[in-house]
Formats: sequence, C-alpha cells, structure tokens
Amino acid sequence: QVQLVESGGGLVQAGGSLRLSCAASGSIFRINAMGWYRQAPGKQRELVARITKGGATNYADSVKGRFAISRDNAENTVYLQMNSLKPVDTAVYYCNAESFDPLVAPYWGRGTQVTVSS
Repeated sequence: QVQLVESGGGLVQAGGSLRLSCAASGSIFRINAMGWYRQAPGKQRELVARITKGGATNYADSVKGRFAISRDNAENTVYLQMNSLKPVDTAVYYCNAESFDPLVAPYWGRGTQVTVSS
C-alpha cells in the first residue's frame, strides 16, 4: 500500500501564492506518476498537474503558466507551486499516485483545502 499526505493548503488573497506538498510512504516502489487533482463544490474532480518519475509534466489549460509541479524522488515528495491564484482555483486539492501496474487503482490523499478570496 501507498500512503499520501498533503500539506500546504490554506486561505490566500487573489494574486497570491501557495505551495502544496505531498509526501508518499509505504510501498513507494510501486509509484510511477504523481499528480494533483482538485474538486470544487458541485463539480467533478479534475486533473491539475501530473509528473512522471522521469520528470515529464502535463497541466490543465486553466493553470498553465501559473502552477508548477515538481518532484523529489529521493524524498518521495511531490510539490505544487501555485502562483497568481484566482478565486476559481478554490477547491480541495488531492494528491494522486499511479502504480506502474495498470491493474492497480491509483492512490489518493485525503485532500487539502485551498481557498482564494477576491
């Protein structure tokens, strides 16, 4: 099993920045890509950013140029630097880890709340 623990959420004014962290523990050798998803009230969970073990990244169009995902493989931690935050970024942000085995369901953290005030 893999455990994911997020930190770094909070309340920030529009235009501000936050940095989210997600620490993985347990059977970390199973982990390939890691990423961040978010879910706003009344909306479906959506991909924000994803990074493979080799460092390849992809982002939702809505956050390109504002958010940056990075990964420290030695520390088994993934980060999400969020700049120029907007009220529409308000959501619960979830850390996600994908197994190398496509038959294994992805792992999820419990989520961290990000609230951006106007």
